[in-house]
Amino acid sequence: MMKEKLLTTVAALMLLTSTHAQSACCGKDDNPYKKYTADLPFEMPEVKAPVIPDNSVTLSDYGADPTGVSLCTDAFAQAVDALTAKGGGHLIVPRGVWLTGPIVLKSDIDLHLEMGAVIRFAANETLYPIIKTSFEGLETRRCQSPLSAVGATNISITGEGVIDGNGQYWRPVKRSKVSEGMWKNILQRPGGLALRPDYWVPSESYAQGEKGADLNVPTAKTDEEWEAIHRFLRPVMISLVSCKNVLLKGVIFQNSPAWNIHPLMCENIIIDNVLARNPSYAQNGDALDLESCKNALIVNSKFDAGDDGICIKSGKDADGRKRGVACENVVVDGCTVFAGHGGFVVGSEMSGGVRNFKVSNCQFLGTDVGLRFKSKRGRGGIVENIYIDRISMMDITTDAITFNMYYGGLSVSEMKAAGIQPDNITKVAVDETTPIFRNIFIQDVVCNGAGRAMEFNGLPEMPIDNIHLKDITIRAKEDAVFQNVTENVSQENVKIIKVRD
Repeated sequence: MMKEKLLTTVAALMLLTSTHAQSACCGKDDNPYKKYTADLPFEMPEVKAPVIPDNSVTLSDYGADPTGVSLCTDAFAQAVDALTAKGGGHLIVPRGVWLTGPIVLKSDIDLHLEMGAVIRFAANETLYPIIKTSFEGLETRRCQSPLSAVGATNISITGEGVIDGNGQYWRPVKRSKVSEGMWKNILQRPGGLALRPDYWVPSESYAQGEKGADLNVPTAKTDEEWEAIHRFLRPVMISLVSCKNVLLKGVIFQNSPAWNIHPLMCENIIIDNVLARNPSYAQNGDALDLESCKNALIVNSKFDAGDDGICIKSGKDADGRKRGVACENVVVDGCTVFAGHGGFVVGSEMSGGVRNFKVSNCQFLGTDVGLRFKSKRGRGGIVENIYIDRISMMDITTDAITFNMYYGGLSVSEMKAAGIQPDNITKVAVDETTPIFRNIFIQDVVCNGAGRAMEFNGLPEMPIDNIHLKDITIRAKEDAVFQNVTENVSQENVKIIKVRD
């Protein structure tokens, strides 16, 4: 025991020395993240990693159980409070499995997971109180997120460990997304029920919450009604709201109840070398949803999810327009997306606007769609000044590139399977609820294998405008489709090679 404690102390000292050196270097003019904001086609300030004070505590010093049997919720809270009393520092999580309820980070704190450290959030909805929050772009109530921070400055989650959300306890499952053997096992889970032959939910309270819900936002009004559907209110796993100077680095984030990582209205955020993963059947299992954030870097990371991979949002409909906070000044570089509905995705909740993005050096391997832009009437908002280059794709199930202004909550594959053909002929009046997509530049793209090369399906009253496609080669079963686009949609050296099934 003494030897393990000594090793942990040595590791903590090495971490502090490294962090101190990084802090010192970043105080000069050699910020390692500076290269990502140099020579952009739009103005964006340099983004730096937060500087954390040189203090540390170790979770095991607060009576935490490393075997995954007893809850460590109090130990995490005590450790955070101890660091706050010192002015901030590093909360070292050693090797072990640490079962816990919600963890709340505060300013100037780094949650550092050593190699072999697994934080697993307990499968018990009573540990996660119902709070007022935002989900899918709407003001609503959900369970408190397993790991959260609100209004914090200088926070980070770093290391080589794993954060697991125990998502199978919370999520519904569609039969079409799992094997026959897995479906039989799911039907045997205690407390769950099959609402239909092809759809299973984890509890009766989940089933009650789903009745009449607008996608995942329920109709409950009183506190009692909300409490009656507690299990339905599955949270995003990592919720960072109105935080400034944020770093997520090196950690594996997996198995979330709903969305995996959700920074909302944050400023100066770096996501570097993380793996965000969910099972391919995970309902609403987005890997990353960056919403209404400003000055962000998403670099050198991998995403493997049951829904969208890297998704950009800014609120939904009237709630999003009232908030009025765009997602802007973002660089995505050197990222890989595996299974999911889309590789790089904008929308459909984009009512506050999305602008000034540079997406480069990324690869999408087996996603439903590669580059996916989606919205619908009622959203409002403007998506503009998006620069995408050096993208490699292969085995894309449907469209390599899609602009769909008729999104209805389904993936492109699901829309095709259902035979959904939106009315893209009838015009309606243009007002604040009309979404606008313009000034988007896509070049140096190779896609080896897609169902269809491209789909551009704009609104007749607001055609997609000023889209430039250059140096693009796509091998696909079907050609590109352009509907309701302006004459400013240009193609230069765009090659579509049709292949057989």
